[in-house]
Amino acid sequence: MKDGHVHSPYCLHGSKDSFQTYIEKAIASGIEEISFTEHFPLPNGFEDPVKEKDSSMDLESLEKYINELKIIKTFYAGVIKINIGVEIDYIEGYEEEIKDLLNKYGKFFEDSILSVHMVKYEDEYYCIDYSRENFAELVELLGSVEKVYDLYYKTLKKAINSDLGVYKPKRIGHINLVRKYNKIFPYDYSKNEILEEIVKLIKDKNYEVDYNISGLYKEDCGEEYISGYLYDLIKKYHVPMVFGSDSHSCETLGEYSLPTL
Repeated sequence: MKDGHVHSPYCLHGSKDSFQTYIEKAIASGIEEISFTEHFPLPNGFEDPVKEKDSSMDLESLEKYINELKIIKTFYAGVIKINIGVEIDYIEGYEEEIKDLLNKYGKFFEDSILSVHMVKYEDEYYCIDYSRENFAELVELLGSVEKVYDLYYKTLKKAINSDLGVYKPKRIGHINLVRKYNKIFPYDYSKNEILEEIVKLIKDKNYEVDYNISGLYKEDCGEEYISGYLYDLIKKYHVPMVFGSDSHSCETLGEYSLPTL
């Protein structure tokens, strides 16, 4: 079993559980391969829109993260396969800056994810999964829950089509992250045609998707970020899925059974 989406003590909005703690929990849970995919530094010139400014690590921390994982990989060689990776935020309008960072650091990564957390509206950026209040503000600003989904999906499509260079990740993270607050802001996304376009595009580019289960332990979500209609689309177009717990602490690592992907 592989867990392809795990965070680390370098996550500013996660726990401070050590790499060793994550790895020992993974081994005890029967996980044979683990990818640490910490949030890649935000591009130069972009200001983190969340109040705490904790969406990602900085460049100094990135270099420490890489070096520490190199040592840990050696220590656990033959016991568990460990991949050094990152979760890269697609930021509309900052494609060249992201590419520059990837050109410098991409050679160190073995397994990475491209995700959308930030959406752009009228020259302002909003974090889609920051808080209920922030999501409500976005609904009010755009005029409906449907329009928030549309904006998120359109941004996701731009991310998939973006030119981020040779080190661009080929796995798309938590495609339906916009559903993090679906119990409060319900919406039948099966009528949204953009989603099928996105799945077709992922298939055409030979990308894969992050079967991200972290929504199951989010109070206002209660579902995997690939489930229902989206799951049916993924299966229809035979898009490869890689299991991801998206653990930000060792507590959620290995706590859910692996579906048949």
